[in-house]
Amino acid sequence: MTTATSLPVASPVPVTGGVLAFLRRLVREKPLGAAGGALLLFFLFCGVFADFIAPHGFNDIAPAERLKPPGAAHWFGTDNLGRDLLSRCIYGAQLSVIIGCAAALLATVISAVLGIVSGYFGGKIDLFMQRFVDAWMSFPDLVVLIVVVSVLGPGMPQIIVTLGVLLGIAGSRIVRSAVISVRENTYIHAAQSLGASSPRILWRYVLPNVMPPIIVLFTTRVGTAILAESGLSFLGLGVPPPAPTWGSMLSGSGRTFMFEGPWLALAPGLCLTAVVYATNVFGDALRDLLDPRMRGTR
Repeated sequence: MTTATSLPVASPVPVTGGVLAFLRRLVREKPLGAAGGALLLFFLFCGVFADFIAPHGFNDIAPAERLKPPGAAHWFGTDNLGRDLLSRCIYGAQLSVIIGCAAALLATVISAVLGIVSGYFGGKIDLFMQRFVDAWMSFPDLVVLIVVVSVLGPGMPQIIVTLGVLLGIAGSRIVRSAVISVRENTYIHAAQSLGASSPRILWRYVLPNVMPPIIVLFTTRVGTAILAESGLSFLGLGVPPPAPTWGSMLSGSGRTFMFEGPWLALAPGLCLTAVVYATNVFGDALRDLLDPRMRGTR
């Protein structure tokens, strides 16, 4: 007799050859997306191992070296206090990229939970949750961020949780749309008729089949979270100084001494642009490879 455990489960990545085959396909078909993924991993590596990579401490002050242009001694130059800008950009990656990835991960988990529950059960549950999402999305993101961080105070945990909740609720609609299309498949109805519980169906059959949009949602949310954190830091509501983030570097010495030392704004600005662009092209490449609806467009 056939049981619910024998029903097919889709894999979130191509099963032919596993992960290595998928990576080869990514490099072959989407070289720009593969380069973006590699660049994102590079920034994440620099952030995690900043203590070993950075040539100087992020707050090592050398008044005699203030406002030195880029050169052999200081590749990115120095700021108005003589601090090495390359070291501060590396430590900025430790904060900006890690905050972006953590907030994007939390947002993706929230989007997955809300979207799967809302899309699978439907009815009054779906109606109530979607009206809540509508009301939540009616508030401007930046205003909500400023209000929450102003009340809770600046700091890494507050920013991660605030960005995660803010982006997670809004992104639940993407997951919900995928779940609605999956729940009408024959194997879902077969599992229900065989008496499989709802948690088992959601875990074994619904979640694996909606993993591609969830993965893409995570990659796109990384860039959004990094930009939002940089905006908060630019307004003085991010991680408090002297800890460097790219946004605070732009709003502090980068803006004040922009004409005397344009590299003060150029270095963190280029880092911010590079990592956001990398996440966007990497997310687009994953969408094209993982979403069956995109296969006919390549």
